[in-house]
Amino acid sequence: MRKIDKLVLQAFWGPFALTTLVVIFIFLLRLVLFYFSDLFGKDLGFFIYIELFFYFSLITLPLALPLSILLSSLMTFGKLGENFELTALKSAGISIIRIMRPIFIAAIGLSIFMFWFNNVALPWANLKGWGLLYDIKTTKTTLNIKEGIFYSDLPGYSIKVAKKYPDNKTLKSLIIYDHTHNDGNRHVTLADSAQMYTILNKKYLIFELFNGKDYVEDADRGSNLNATDLALHQFKKSKIVMSLEAFDMHKTEDNQFAHHEIMRSNVQLDEDEDSLRHVIKNIKNGFPKACGPNFIYFFHPVRYSYKTLKKTNWVAARIDSGVKKRNRDLYDLVDQQITNMEVFGETNRVNLESKQDKLLKTRLEWHRKFTTSLAILIMFLIGAPLGAIIKKGGFGIPVVVAVSFFILMYIMSQQGDKMAKEGKVLLEIGAWISNTILTLIGIYFLRIAVNDSRLFEADNYLVIWSRFKQKWQRPN
Repeated sequence: MRKIDKLVLQAFWGPFALTTLVVIFIFLLRLVLFYFSDLFGKDLGFFIYIELFFYFSLITLPLALPLSILLSSLMTFGKLGENFELTALKSAGISIIRIMRPIFIAAIGLSIFMFWFNNVALPWANLKGWGLLYDIKTTKTTLNIKEGIFYSDLPGYSIKVAKKYPDNKTLKSLIIYDHTHNDGNRHVTLADSAQMYTILNKKYLIFELFNGKDYVEDADRGSNLNATDLALHQFKKSKIVMSLEAFDMHKTEDNQFAHHEIMRSNVQLDEDEDSLRHVIKNIKNGFPKACGPNFIYFFHPVRYSYKTLKKTNWVAARIDSGVKKRNRDLYDLVDQQITNMEVFGETNRVNLESKQDKLLKTRLEWHRKFTTSLAILIMFLIGAPLGAIIKKGGFGIPVVVAVSFFILMYIMSQQGDKMAKEGKVLLEIGAWISNTILTLIGIYFLRIAVNDSRLFEADNYLVIWSRFKQKWQRPN
């Protein structure tokens, strides 16, 4: 490897690693802010969150890498230009294309890696990450009994306390309704004070009650002997044990999410597309056949069917004796059949649209495996020439420019997907419109950099403006 390649790569890898970590951190921070109320306050343990952040770090990588390579290549060539190293290399007869070659090869390698990642690692990370997030979201928050409010998050119990002391254990004036038997408010416990604590690694909650009464309505009603309407038990000290299993996180089976598009590889997406096309074809072809046996009037008017049936002797006799006398009932029956036909048609329409929407999402995800991979190469094509033109390193102007192009890429990608799903453009156009436009922009910047144009230098525009003024003020 030549010294020039080492110089360029050493200047590139440092900013690339740093910006990748920063971008992943920003996306993780967005995740935390968006799901803050669902993630915290549930006493799940430190390692659960580490696992969640690990999965979502992988999930954000397809978005992070294009932005990272754009920013790092822009900073690299901006710094080389700012320190006049690019000028020195050009004066030595080395073209800008040759200077960019080592990072271009690295960008190709990253694009190949990203295509493998999108097909192998990303579906697995999506499955594990979103599944774990769902489990966390459906986990109940930790026990939080408040003063003067009935607390019903414990299955089978409704608890109210008049006062809760700062130690979060000592309670005053309790009312506990026992609904474990689903028989209403027939079992009530009152206590003057209590101690609340957990045992067996927070598996069970204990209420140690003092100076109270236990009321059970219809306690002996199941027995024919000595039936009473109310049983009263007075105590000085008693204990109630409640299971906290409802507050544990329950693992959802992976197969519940495995058929979502983002959790499938390209081979699996191809198989899904074939299956969906087959289902859609069956729905379209099967609808007329399904209508035929049930709705005769769909093919022939009711009066035509009536006349045809009346030509048969035994049918005519029955018509004369029954239907003819209740002619209105015949049309009521037809109205009902028409309603059934409309419902049947609407059900098939909704089902067909659902399958077609699923097919569009499947095809878009198939294309996205390629577009996100090539986005790395395209972002290099924009960042490297632009850095050579701007000639500014650091985190100032490069960050502003990089974020601007990243937002442009994201907006065009989202709008392209939206237009493809709505049928306004071909699906291939919607999927690739962002990459196509950005590639043209990158080629333009590369052409400017090769020709050493002063595109972003203010004095260049001052000279142009001065020439324009002189030409405008020149007498005819």
